[in-house]
Formats: sequence, C-alpha cells, structure tokens
Amino acid sequence: MALRVFAAVDVGSYELGMKIFEFSRKNGMKEIDSIRHSIELGTDTYQNGLIDMKNMDELCDVLSDFSSVMKSYKVDDYKAYGTSAIRETKNTEIVLEQIKLRTGIKVDVLSNSEQRFLHYKAAALKGSRFDEFIREGCAIVDIGGGSIQISLFDNDALVTTQNIRLGVLRTMDMLADLQPKTRDIEGILRELIDNQLQVFRKLYLKGKTIKNLILIDDYVSEMLYHTGSKTRTFTAEKFKEMCDELKTMSISDIAKVYGIGEETAPLLVPAVALVSRVIRITKAENIWSPGVSLCDGMAYEYAEKEKLVNYRHDFDNDIIACAKAMSKRYQGNEERNELIERVAVDLFESTRKIHGMGKREKLLLRIASLLSDCGRYISIEAGAECGYDIIMATEMIGLSHVEREIVANIVRFNKMQFKYYSELATDSLIDKGSYQKIAKLSALFRIADGICRSYRTKVNDVRFSVKGNELVINVYTVDDINLEQGFFFRKASLFEEVFSIKPILRYKRL
Repeated sequence: MALRVFAAVDVGSYELGMKIFEFSRKNGMKEIDSIRHSIELGTDTYQNGLIDMKNMDELCDVLSDFSSVMKSYKVDDYKAYGTSAIRETKNTEIVLEQIKLRTGIKVDVLSNSEQRFLHYKAAALKGSRFDEFIREGCAIVDIGGGSIQISLFDNDALVTTQNIRLGVLRTMDMLADLQPKTRDIEGILRELIDNQLQVFRKLYLKGKTIKNLILIDDYVSEMLYHTGSKTRTFTAEKFKEMCDELKTMSISDIAKVYGIGEETAPLLVPAVALVSRVIRITKAENIWSPGVSLCDGMAYEYAEKEKLVNYRHDFDNDIIACAKAMSKRYQGNEERNELIERVAVDLFESTRKIHGMGKREKLLLRIASLLSDCGRYISIEAGAECGYDIIMATEMIGLSHVEREIVANIVRFNKMQFKYYSELATDSLIDKGSYQKIAKLSALFRIADGICRSYRTKVNDVRFSVKGNELVINVYTVDDINLEQGFFFRKASLFEEVFSIKPILRYKRL
C-alpha cells in the first residue's frame, strides 16, 4: 500500500483541532502532526443560540490556516466534523456555507450519538486495555463542551448509553449566571451535577456493579497524563488525591503543571468535578484515560472505509446489544423479536439483487426487528405509533438522527398505513434517498413479521427463493399456522408494490 495522508478536523465547542495521519503497510496508522486552537464557540451557542461575528471570523481564519497546513502535507483526503456548538446553533446551514465559501473546507455535522461513537471507537481500538476494562462492570464517561455521555457495559456488552446536558462549557456558563462567591464554587458545582446524575443512578445503576471507568475528555485526561503513569490507569483513591491537590492551585499553576493554556485552565475545574461525581455515584474503583480525541476516531473511520486497517472489535454488535437492552427495558417479547430478526436477515440476504442495499441497511433492519414491539409498553392499541415515539426519543450510540428515524418508521409502518414521500416529508427532514430505504426495509420487515405473526414462535425454518417475478417463501413448522396465513397477504402487499415481485407463501408441516 502506498503512503496515504489524511487530515481530521474537529470544530469543537471550546477548541478547533486538526491531526494529520499517515497510513502505510509498514507502520499502519501514525499521527504526524497535531494542532489545537482555543475558541469558545459553545458559549455563544448555549447562551445566545448563535455564533457571534467575532468568533465566526476567528473560526474561518483558523480553518483557513488548517487548509494551508493540509496543502503543505499534500493530504490525500480530509474530514471535518462540527459537534454541539455547530449542531445546536439556530443557523447551522448558514454557518456551514460561510465556512465552505471562506475556507474551502466542507464541514459535516455529527449527531451526538455519532460523535460519541467515534470517541468510543478510538478508545476500543487501543486494544487489550479496553477489552480488560469492559470485561467487568464498566462505564465510559465521555465529557464534551455541552454534555456528557455515560455508556454502561456488562460482560463485554453495551447495555445502555445516556446523554446528560452537563458539559464543561455548559456547566461553566451556569456558574457564571449564578455568580457564586469563590468559596461557594465547589458546593454549587456539586449540587448542579448531582441533581441530574442522581436521576441516572436511579434509572440505570440499580443492581449494577461498576468497577471500572473509561474517561474520554480533553482536560482531565491531560491532567492524568502529566502525572507520569505510562498505562494511563489510576485508582479512584489516587484520583481523589490529585483533585484535592488541584483545589490548592491557582489557574496559572494549573496551566504550568498540566501543560494547558491559561485561557482554558479554568475548564479543568468543572471537568474534574464531573468526573468526581460520576465516580461517587458509580463507586468505580479503577480509571483508565486512553487519551483519545474525536480526530482519532475520524482517522479510524476513514481507515475502516478505505479498508486500511482490520478491527478486532465488532462495533455493530455493540449497537445490537444496546437495542436488545432497550427492548428488555420496554418488556419486548425477546424470543419472537429474535426470530423476526433471523427471518428478516435471511430475507435481506436472499433478495440482495432486488433491493440493492448493503451492510448498514441490514443493521437498521435488525434493530427494527428487535424493537418491533417496544411501543406496546405504553399502549397495546397504539403500539406502532408509541414505538415510533420511543425510538425517536431514545439515543442509540452509533446511529445518526436520520438512521434512527428510518428505524422508527419501519416499526411504525409495520402496523400503520404506509405513507408516501409527499405526505411524510411534511413533518420530517427525511430526504428521498432515506425514504427509499424506509420503503424497502418496511417491505422486507412486513414479510418477516407476517411469517412470525403469532406471539408463540411456531416457525422452525424459512427458505426464500426468487423465481421470475415471484418470491417463493417456504416455511417449515410443526404447528398450526392459520393465523399467519390469514395475515400474511395484507402484510405482503407493500413488498409487491415496492419491488414489483409477488410473495408466494408455502407452509410445510414437519
């Protein structure tokens, strides 16, 4: 493989960052340069809803410099992502267009779940240390400018992930609004943070033992790194000692000791408070700070897309594990949903030439299968619509907002009348390409659900074959299947409409 150079640009809430990477067969992925520039875009967005002109000018000036650096390294490709400061501003599209016109850099906006998933990937690809930590009860704490993400692992499986609006900048802004006296800062921080973390503890930590904590952030990680630990691991007791020492230091001392700028050193105070309170509610004993950034995750994403690296960790399984945990939370029929998943995947594979979709769409179909009945937790009668609302209100790490909406619509249209694009577009941001995925995946899902209609799992085996303009479905079972036969053809009409192929159902008694 010839040497390939890639640039990753992070337009963050409180700083701009760029890393340059080299990919080669001999050395794999190697970071060759890193640039950071402090700019509090998040303060503008969180307080006023807009990025002011001064910061906009500074943002474009710095990105223009980044562009020049990219040219000097003769990068083969780059990726630039904006996070919460860009995502939450009122005029996102205007900001993105200005950046493109003034700097030549195209910035894409990550949803929160996509952003955290890239951080998670970067940590997971550190290897054995990550595997060791998630083997027992583990929480990944990802601290950003606008919020923190807490993801819980149990026996190597991701069981839940929750976003809490308690980021470093947002917390600092709340402190500024309260204008506390110096001696009150620690107490006010504790009260602000605990108010939301206690809700998380009651809902998600009951009965769970969290032994390990993986920390992803920009400032506490730097503090821990400067203590000299080669493994970047610490006990909770050692962390407490460092926090106690920090309380005695001035801002200038903090900047000098931990190698950060004086303008950003104050952010270490709320960051340390956040980590301390998470340790307290989880009772974690060990902390690992892998020292990864969004830029690292972007580089791994690029390497994955271009097939430049081989992953040992199956990230799709993490998303599936999260969907299964969500189904359990809403008391889904686990056995039936997993049967629907198997049938839906077999149908997807058997009809690839017809639908033309790939690995990512198959993942969305699997998630929809596992969450097909989650809405019944709220209403048996309006289960499909409630299922749509639950999925849209629940963040799934690794899925974009659009992908989550695709899954939610597959679940909704399984029971409700299918909507055409002109109708759906009036109350959704779904584009025509995503709508086509909804139509195709809904057609496949209805077939799978129709075959497994009963809540008693009767199906032993299903085989699909396409013959001319017919999809022949052979279902092998030892049970009576009159219920399935009665419902199937109503479920199959969308498949025939979308693909112009007629499903033919044949049951064979074993």
